[in-house]
Amino acid sequence: MLPLTMTNAGEENIIKKIGGNPETKKFLENLGFVAGAVVIVINEISGNLIVNIKDSRVAVSREMAVKIMV
Repeated sequence: MLPLTMTNAGEENIIKKIGGNPETKKFLENLGFVAGAVVIVINEISGNLIVNIKDSRVAVSREMAVKIMV
């Protein structure tokens, strides 16, 4: 398993697990980051990631992205 920050832009990744405290997990789940979901990193801008998840583009901070394991 790798954190989302270690993946290449344009690659399809399947989320294996979400780490962090319950608040963080809930926040990410509400955005669609759940185990089994497909996530694609579109771009990285000053450490923050723009990702495609469930047909939506979402910006995720580096701190959040390291808790998303693929």
